[in-house]
Amino acid sequence: MAKNPTGKNTSGRGQRDLRVKVKSARGRKLSSTLWLERQLNDPYVQRARKEGYRGRAAFKIMELDDKYRFLVPGARVVDLGCAPGGWCQVAVPRINALGEKSGKAQGRIIGVDLQEVEPIAGAELHVLDFMEDGADEKVKAWLGGEADVVMSDMAAASSGHKQTDHLRIVALCEAAAYLAFDVLAKGGTFVAKVLAGGAEGELQVLLKQRFEKVANVKPGASRADSSEKFVVATGFKGRSEE
Repeated sequence: MAKNPTGKNTSGRGQRDLRVKVKSARGRKLSSTLWLERQLNDPYVQRARKEGYRGRAAFKIMELDDKYRFLVPGARVVDLGCAPGGWCQVAVPRINALGEKSGKAQGRIIGVDLQEVEPIAGAELHVLDFMEDGADEKVKAWLGGEADVVMSDMAAASSGHKQTDHLRIVALCEAAAYLAFDVLAKGGTFVAKVLAGGAEGELQVLLKQRFEKVANVKPGASRADSSEKFVVATGFKGRSEE
């Protein structure tokens, strides 16, 4: 029985009758109309607007952190491809970046993206291509040391070809993992989005070599028809293992 983010049952004729339908408009592609209709009827999109988050993806990192507890007070976090900023918004209070939790260590979060991101209180946002030479040193300099968490919700621009898109996002995730190897402190955590499809096997092997545990999770906030999943690698073994 389907439930929305509030835990209330969304099945039944009454709920179906309340579904918003979008009429096709001249000049608008069918795919755009369907996307708009899905957005208007997505309970996580509605909840994000109500609670002030910049996107439904905020609830994905919430679910992952609720289960694996890596966004703890005092944690030093790097958010790769942080736009529009939903993951940073979730991380700020959990790591106590604003120092509002009395008696708890104050954490820091560095968000990087290719584009400028609207400011978020408690987060330090930078424009950076994390794949450029020296990016790891810049990140550590901004952070003031090594990171406890490197996380990424990045996705390559869609080409419309499923296999190509899968390969692109796996390559992006691998690049994020290599940056994590350079900036993570021993015992650190790496969290990243991938698309299920087969090519992520080498990435799994790589992560299992560098971390104590590697889990593959599809949060409830991920759309049922999406092939996305998240890898959560915990217990970084450190660079001495290289």
